[in-house]
Amino acid sequence: MNIIWLGHSGFRIEIGDQVLLVDPWMTGNPMFPQSARAKAIDGATHILVSHGHGDHSGDALAIAAELDIPIVGIYDLMNWWEGKHGVQTLGFNKGGTVALGNVAVTLVNAVHSSSVMENDVPVYVGSEAGYMIAHDGRTIYFSGDTDVMADMAVMQDLHAPEIGILSAGGHFTMDMKRAGYAAKKFFDFKTVIPCHYRTFSLLAQDASALSAALPGVDVIEPEVMQAIVL
Repeated sequence: MNIIWLGHSGFRIEIGDQVLLVDPWMTGNPMFPQSARAKAIDGATHILVSHGHGDHSGDALAIAAELDIPIVGIYDLMNWWEGKHGVQTLGFNKGGTVALGNVAVTLVNAVHSSSVMENDVPVYVGSEAGYMIAHDGRTIYFSGDTDVMADMAVMQDLHAPEIGILSAGGHFTMDMKRAGYAAKKFFDFKTVIPCHYRTFSLLAQDASALSAALPGVDVIEPEVMQAIVL
């Protein structure tokens, strides 16, 4: 599989017969080169959105319309977008699993908040979530924006992800120390990829504290549009 960072919390994940765009925010993202947009979305089959905040969902509607592909996510937000914007959606809820081709995607809990902006007013539509993305006996945990949760122990028992993509920038989510604690306490990752960092000055600018907390785990600091092959 190939995991390609789009900056902030956005990823292009090439897995099984799917090309998944997860939390795509490119327009206005200071980490993402706009010249790379066509390459980033080429061949995408589905868009996964963890919650409504613009730094995660910012380009979802435009890409869905442009490529005529569905957005996948929490039922309430998907209904809102489908009814208001006419895009294809696949809504489900936490604990549910959907088959995207030969890839199984499960919606799991996160602890954060979720809203979309309507006339400059936040509208709360559904709740925040994370994803387990599984194919051929391998599973990726995409945490979405979250703090540490005891629920993570259940996630490990049920899904045993070997790859963790963890929000770790602090201020709005876990910081590197807390993400390291979560990974060590609850999971048995082989690989950890931090995200939701480096974008702005108030977020962590490197993952040294995360690496220090996880000896024996391959902590990979991603580079935008450079594939991590696992």
